[in-house]
This record gives sequence, C-alpha cells and structure tokens, in this order.
Amino acid sequence: MGGKVRSGVAAVVLLFGGGPLLAEPPTRHALHGPQEISVMTGDVAAWIAAFRPRAEAAGITAAMLDAALTDVALRPDVVEKDRNQTEFTRTIWDYLDKAVSDDRIVAGQKALKKRDHLLDGIEAKYGVDRQVLLAIWGLESSYGVVRGDIPTVAALVTLASSTRRGAYFERELLAALRILQEGDVAPAAMKGSWAGAMGHTQFMPSSYLALAVDFDGDGRRDIWGDDPGDALASTAAFLARYGWRKGAPWGVEVTLPAGFDYRLSGEKIHHSAAEWQTMGVARAGGGDLPDCGPSSVLLPGGARGAAFLICPNFHVIEHYNPADAYVIAVGHLGDRILGGGPIQAAWPRDLRALTLEERVALQHRLTLAGFDAGGADGRIGPLTQAAIRAFQTSISVVPDGYASLDVLKRLP
Repeated sequence: MGGKVRSGVAAVVLLFGGGPLLAEPPTRHALHGPQEISVMTGDVAAWIAAFRPRAEAAGITAAMLDAALTDVALRPDVVEKDRNQTEFTRTIWDYLDKAVSDDRIVAGQKALKKRDHLLDGIEAKYGVDRQVLLAIWGLESSYGVVRGDIPTVAALVTLASSTRRGAYFERELLAALRILQEGDVAPAAMKGSWAGAMGHTQFMPSSYLALAVDFDGDGRRDIWGDDPGDALASTAAFLARYGWRKGAPWGVEVTLPAGFDYRLSGEKIHHSAAEWQTMGVARAGGGDLPDCGPSSVLLPGGARGAAFLICPNFHVIEHYNPADAYVIAVGHLGDRILGGGPIQAAWPRDLRALTLEERVALQHRLTLAGFDAGGADGRIGPLTQAAIRAFQTSISVVPDGYASLDVLKRLP
C-alpha cells in the first residue's frame, strides 16, 4: 500500500498492490509503502547471509530466521509486478473502469448490508465512515475474496534484495519477522500481495505492528482470516490516526467555468468552497460545493477530463496509498456503494498513458528546459505537474499539468 514524493500526473497510472513508484524516500508514510523501479541486481542467498546479523541485532532470534528464511528464493513474479503497477501503466479512466466496476459496486452494497452491525461498531469507535472502509476493502481484496497467496517473507526478501528501495523493504521484512516471532500469525498463513501487503485490507507489516487492532477481543489482531472485523477496524484506526473527518466528503466532481485559469489546479493550490464558487467552480449536477476546509481542484485526466474538488479526507486516503487514481477510486466507489451516481464528465479516451521510459524522458527534458520536475524517476506527482504547467504556460497552451505525449513531443 502506498508515501507521496511530489513529482507529477500520470499518478493516473499508479499502482494497485503497493504504493507509487518512488526513487527517493517518501515525504509521508503510507500504509502500502513506497515502491520503486526494480533493478534485479540481488543475489538472494548472499543478501540473506548479510541480512541475518542485522536481523539478530534488531531482536530477531536465530531460530526465527532459520524457520522463516530457509529455502527462500528470489521471485521473478514479484519483480515483474513491481515494474508494472497498474496505476502506473493505465490511464485513470481505464483504471476506474475496473476499480469501480458495476460488479464491484454491487458486491460492496451486499457487503454493506451483511456487515451493517460490524460497521456500526467500527464507526462508533473510530469515527470513520463505513463507505471508505468498504471501498478500500473492495479495491484491496475484492471484499476478502482475493487476499493474496504470495508468502510475505519471500516477497519482502525479493524486494529488499532486488530494488533500489531495498532499505525500506528490509525494514518491512524485519516487521514481518517480528509479527511471526510474536505469534500473531502462523508462518504458513502469512501471505498477501507481491508488495508484502497482507490481509483483507492489505496492511504492510510495519503498519500492522503500529496500528492493527483486536476489534473482536479474541486476543489476536487477525487480518488474514475469513472474518474481516479486525482488518476493517484496523483500517479505520489507520485513517483515524491520519485525521479522517467523519461525515465530510473525500471530494466531489465539479465543472469549471469558461476561461478558468488552469494554473490554479493541483494539490498545492488551496481555497475555500466559497472562494472556488466565486471563481465559477460548480458542483457537477448542481448544489453547493462542500464546505470541507482547504480544497483543491484536481484534473487527473487533464483539461479534457473530469475535474474534482478534493477535500482533506482525500489526503487522509493518500496515506493509505498515495496514487491519485487509487484515492479517486476509493472515494468514488464509496459514493457509488451508498447510491451515488457515476462520474458525469467524459474522459479523453483517445489518449494513452505514457510508458515508464517516456515519463522519465519527460521529467528529464523538463529539467533540462529549466522546469524543475523534482527528479526523473518516472513518478508523475505534484512537482512534475507544476513543471508541466509552467512549460505549458511558456508555450501558450492550456496549463493543465497533464503528462501527455503531446507535452513530451513539444519539449526540446
């Protein structure tokens, strides 16, 4: 699950099982953890031999290391998935088509009815709205149907030994070994996604140690079993920890007035609902904009796509997974589960997502042209978006900050 390094827009094309592509340490810690470009340079046996003294110094017993690490081998499937995370390789409209499908909405509505009593208790204790919990559960494991079958230790050893963010995954591996050592779960049952995330709502091991809860009071924080209670409550505890505001929206779809200054879009520009309304920003479908505090206009598909006014709860979900595509999917799926309608604006479906190589080239050429993209890691976040806007302004095109093939071709 996903820390947000500030660098650009096809965050549209981010990940599903573990956070965004990052080359540098994140500015905040997200539940799924940061991801990065795999480099496949690790010799697992040699890496484990070097890791064991560090693990023992951190309090992991030799017996635990023997039990957990014997016969662990590099998993090429994990490295391949790390290189091809879905929120990074699809446009936002393709991502949302699957993430917020009719089947997922219906399954969420069924889960809402089935788990009504459980959700009442979790809402009362943690002050986190049920629809966001259901949406995260739906996206992370299809409401518990697909919790992942990759041994967590093997996944983390692979990522620690074979990626540029090895230090991060080594810390997660140590956390996983502590969970095993403390007996929270049997080694054979500690399974999850390729990125090391576990259970119904895909907690990373360090987040489990810090924030998982025993909601049913049976003495175990069980996020892996068939009962989702502890997992959903742990997710609520996580969101509450980062400031979830009960009853407030994550954001709303909006329409922009003719002549809107697109330089005012992006997460770094904040105004109140009243100020946005004065500028002509209107709620799609009518009604007032939500008075949710400092809010921003987000254009995940550029000026030709849907526009959203995002609220502080949007940024709380970012701690869980910082991909804009993921956060919008969570928010929109939650709205649809409660009976809300589809996104009204059309998407520019004639466009394609940039490849990793094209995103890196875009950032590199922006920097060479004098527009600081915050590095050239292929991660399109707010810094890269701001650089794109500045470049677009300099050549008198709509400064929507969208990382398109057209922008790449226009760069010197």
